[in-house]
Amino acid sequence: MARLKDVEKKILLVEGFKVTFTQAGKDVRGDKEGIPQYPYGNAASSTWTVGEWKAKRFRPQYPGYDVRVFDGSGAEATGQKSLSTVREEGK
Repeated sequence: MARLKDVEKKILLVEGFKVTFTQAGKDVRGDKEGIPQYPYGNAASSTWTVGEWKAKRFRPQYPGYDVRVFDGSGAEATGQKSLSTVREEGK
């Protein structure tokens, strides 16, 4: 198990975008421990949307949490936005 901020860093390294875990609509502290490490080593398909990534990768691994996804410029990405666009914006 890992600290939340370490899991968020791994998601950034693997997926190429920043995330923030939330619970009940509020950000979860980065020093929270006991979070399972992000199990993926390869980025999700660029054709997926943010909503698909949340449904297929995030929610099965982290039940009870939600996540906010940010593009490179720091803007929150909507569920319909493609991961290729999220990864490219702000570069």
